[in-house]
Amino acid sequence: MSQQSAPTEIKKTDNGSLLLGTGLVVASMILVPALAVRLGLGASLTGALRIALMKASSRAVSGTPDISKAA
Repeated sequence: MSQQSAPTEIKKTDNGSLLLGTGLVVASMILVPALAVRLGLGASLTGALRIALMKASSRAVSGTPDISKAA
């Protein structure tokens, strides 16, 4: 009886993109609301900035370009 090993694919994560994504998440969750209050920005503008940073974080970690071009 012979055993056949199935090929396994290991996804290599780039630490730089993971660090960038984490930094963008921290910025969107903590820094943007704090700066918005300090500068007197409205809630809708603050929300839009947070959404843009979260999308950028997702793209940085996954490594895929944004094909929708909506931000």
